[in-house]
Amino acid sequence: MTTIAVLGNGRVGGNLATALTRAGHEVTVADRAPGAAADAARTARIVINATPGAGSLDRLAALREELRDKILVDVSNATVDGPDGLPAHLIYPGSSLAEQLQEALPETRVVKTLNTMLFPVMTAPAMLSQAPDAFLSGDDLQAKQTVRELLVNLGWRKEWITDLGGIQTARATEAAILFVPHVIRSSGFAPFAISVAR
Repeated sequence: MTTIAVLGNGRVGGNLATALTRAGHEVTVADRAPGAAADAARTARIVINATPGAGSLDRLAALREELRDKILVDVSNATVDGPDGLPAHLIYPGSSLAEQLQEALPETRVVKTLNTMLFPVMTAPAMLSQAPDAFLSGDDLQAKQTVRELLVNLGWRKEWITDLGGIQTARATEAAILFVPHVIRSSGFAPFAISVAR
């Protein structure tokens, strides 16, 4: 059992919190109440960023002390939405939210994952007709191994998890969000994930 704080109680955060609790972890969900994120982060070993990516950097940079020596799992994508509410472009072109978080939180081990799929797939990858991929980006090998184990708890097979390398590789997976609005407009809001055919 691991103590986990989920920052964000929307569809993504709620889905992850429910699944991780079901897997036997001690999970706290922080809403937008003043001090809730700091309290949750302070007592957790692992913190999951499921807040809207456009405001994540400011929110989490303010928690520098609470996040010291913690693993921060970043599942968000920092985008500006278009008129239809779907992602239109990246906030950090040539970089990524994960890299910005790692720079702002040097004593926190940031791992990027689960950001290349619609939220239901994060906790039920076997729901798709073909195997999806969960990608890992981060500079700390031990932190990535811990996150890999969490993904297995969520139903991800080991062969579906791909370690891309350092935190700078997150810019590639974050850019994959630009596929999402086109896929949704083409085929509707049905669960899907980016995967690599092998």
